[in-house]
Amino acid sequence: MKRLLGFILFWLGIGMTIMLFITNGFLAIVIIILCLVIGYNLFTSC
Repeated sequence: MKRLLGFILFWLGIGMTIMLFITNGFLAIVIIILCLVIGYNLFTSC
């Protein structure tokens, strides 16, 4: 469980760093929604 949490926090940090460079708010919201949907589908498919 610790490894999974560490993996999630690592990629959360990478995503926040990328969002610093995206100035278009609409694009950022689309990317966030897309990632949430894909992550939910991957999590529930196990």
